Amino acid sequence: MNEQDVQAKWHKVIQRRSFLKGVGIATAMVPAGGLLATGVKAAGAAAQRLNSGDAAILRFLAAAEIIESDLWQQYNELGGVDGGNPAYIAALQNLDGDMPQYITDNTDDEVSHAAFLNAYLMSRGAEPVDLDEFRKLPSSRATGARQVGRLTNLRNLVVDTSFYTRYRSEANPDLGAAPRQAVSIVNEPAIPLNDTDTPPDTAQPVPPVAAKARRMQAIANTAGFHFGYIEQGGASLYTSMSVKVTDLEVLRIVVSIGGVEVDHFSLWHDKLGNAVAQPLAGVVDPVTGVTFPDLNNPGGELVQTNKILPEPTRFIQGLPLVSVIRPSTTANAGAVATIKSFTADLLFEGQSKEFFTRVMGLAEAADAAKRRV
Repeated sequence: MNEQDVQAKWHKVIQRRSFLKGVGIATAMVPAGGLLATGVKAAGAAAQRLNSGDAAILRFLAAAEIIESDLWQQYNELGGVDGGNPAYIAALQNLDGDMPQYITDNTDDEVSHAAFLNAYLMSRGAEPVDLDEFRKLPSSRATGARQVGRLTNLRNLVVDTSFYTRYRSEANPDLGAAPRQAVSIVNEPAIPLNDTDTPPDTAQPVPPVAAKARRMQAIANTAGFHFGYIEQGGASLYTSMSVKVTDLEVLRIVVSIGGVEVDHFSLWHDKLGNAVAQPLAGVVDPVTGVTFPDLNNPGGELVQTNKILPEPTRFIQGLPLVSVIRPSTTANAGAVATIKSFTADLLFEGQSKEFFTRVMGLAEAADAAKRRV
């Protein structure tokens, strides 16, 4: 196989249109393994094998990206540019008219991250990550959802919205701060569950009036906050892992992908604010009672919806406040903390003990990694 053939096949792995026509993350990763089996190495990869710590970091990040790809694919099937649920798309577009495009692009990014990290691990003689055996959770029954096994559950979430107030204040969890929740989102779906609960042809005016329209809008609003929650976690995770890396090429990978996670968070932080600002604010889910209030009334810096850039925070004792990603310590932003946060989010509700053992083992190994001087 010549270099042109290799490049052509590799581009098919991560090309959005081919992926989004229906293949899953596991399928998307197969060609990468196939290419590497021919002896093709990642560009610039050093000849030596990864040390155990760097391999552990990349393996957990690959697992995290596979998990993220799974949840983003569910959002994309229903609400992306080729999404199949018109009412859900309309409710998302009440937050921003470009939401379907943003969802599709975010999905594309996470899939490329997972495929690349596994391919790089193999190119450096390390074991890739495969979670396919755990794709057993049920899909939504709503129009647009593919009926395939999932790793993640978006049908009953408890979304941690404290990132919203954290980034608007001097609060830093690494120094003991405990920012309050911006909105209480408990036991709420982030995708439509079925066509009876949320018919796909429901009109979604602003503000929504009919019960089913309010139900769908609350679901879309939950998705908006969940997007922000997921991506701010990624920003912290990659920051936490970067200080543990030894190999300079691995460090380049971690900070480069981590920068995209920060970019994702900035996008969703902006868009989710429209769920809690006029004219959309005030939606109450008629089924669960989850409420999206007007955070600009009475307002204040901790909830003001257009304050989306991180406020300066306490970072290093004795030095001035500075605007940074936070948290960033292993205890609050590391791999184990990530899995614990996902679990509290109910993202893994219904998963097996074997799944938790697998991902927690990967997390503990990543957190134990130390930079070699």
